[in-house]
Amino acid sequence: MYRDHGLSKDEMTSAEQSGNTSLRKGVSTPPGEVDTLVENAVFGADEVREHSREKIRQFASAQDVVLASVDGLYRAAGKGLYTGITIPAINIRGITYQVARAVFRAALKDRVGAFIFEIARSEIGYTAQRPGEYAACVLAAAVTEGFRGPVFLQGDHFQVNSAKYNSEPERELNSIRELVREAVSAGFLNIDIDASTIVDLGKSSFEEQQKGNCQVTADMTKFIREIEPDGITISVGGEIGEVGGRNSTVADLRAFMTGYLRLLGPDVRGLSKISVQTGTTHGGVVLPDGSVASVDIDFKALKELSRAARKEYGMGGAVQHGASTLPDEAFDLFPQADTLEVHLATGFQNIIFDSPYFPKELLDRIYRYLRDKYAGEMKQGDTSEQFLYKTRKRAFGDFKKELWNMSGENLRGIGNALEERFSLLFRKLKVAGTVDLVSQFVDY
Repeated sequence: MYRDHGLSKDEMTSAEQSGNTSLRKGVSTPPGEVDTLVENAVFGADEVREHSREKIRQFASAQDVVLASVDGLYRAAGKGLYTGITIPAINIRGITYQVARAVFRAALKDRVGAFIFEIARSEIGYTAQRPGEYAACVLAAAVTEGFRGPVFLQGDHFQVNSAKYNSEPERELNSIRELVREAVSAGFLNIDIDASTIVDLGKSSFEEQQKGNCQVTADMTKFIREIEPDGITISVGGEIGEVGGRNSTVADLRAFMTGYLRLLGPDVRGLSKISVQTGTTHGGVVLPDGSVASVDIDFKALKELSRAARKEYGMGGAVQHGASTLPDEAFDLFPQADTLEVHLATGFQNIIFDSPYFPKELLDRIYRYLRDKYAGEMKQGDTSEQFLYKTRKRAFGDFKKELWNMSGENLRGIGNALEERFSLLFRKLKVAGTVDLVSQFVDY
């Protein structure tokens, strides 16, 4: 299904005659050609937008860029066939094409094959990026940078809103189902269901605490299996501890998996991984001066959870969220703790907004706008710095066109800093040189 976007014979001949060597050798396409397509894929009117997205898929397929599932790779980890690496899952909130290009450049330098692009349910809203747009930007970036091989797109935190669930449960779940359907249609073959928001810690037993989470996650897993493309097993993730809440334990994991597997039944493929809470918060804890407080992650618990997930349930291991603002030395510890996957977002956002290449006039205008439009979100006792740090993510949607239209010099400066950061994280998480590992265990 995801290879059926190849160029026709006439289109291939035309591309070869025009010197578009990416279609013949997998080297990068002249950027201007793809730049126009991806801008139209994001900002074009309906017909132009859909045509541009289709052309991007065609170019990607011709360059052997294929959207894929990490399920096989994670099942291999569950069997002990490899260890000691942590897969980075990268949330891109804005200027997605340019940021993804920086990711691919870093990956190509160190032959990195094991990395994921993702976007959360909440981010889709405030960044104004639907799954089809996000997929087009990532594929276009792969084509421009000359990347070849599987590309992993992930729906991150397809999360149950507890307030909406408590008032109208079926309506909330239908909203998530429709988002899953949209994402899968766009090529997101990795979906993280997050019903940790309805874990009830007020209950006396672990089983009762996880009961609602088990039910929703099992139902969503069945739904995903019903709609997944023929011949593809979507990687499905679950979550047992809400990020920012009480730290997860092996007892939580066992209670959840017992209930989940009972509801799922023996004939349905289950989870490939489990997200846990071990001490982080999304975006970090912001201090009054706008800096981020240090965080004490329980790496011992993380290792115990990963071990139990693998040995007892055949999953790839445990997943850590909210890690991008940690100090550099912390990232060396994730592979040592057998962490399967780590989610990274706000740190990249900070590089963009805090870059000396980010136009000061635009940043000042953004901050004035945020103070005015979102004043009601400022919590009592927050400083202006804390408010702006927590709110500026909204600028990715509200100032989408202005960010996209920053000068080439600005975008290159920001992109180079991001590339350097991605390279550092790839090395620390031990995914350098994983192209062959991915080829061994991922079907594409």
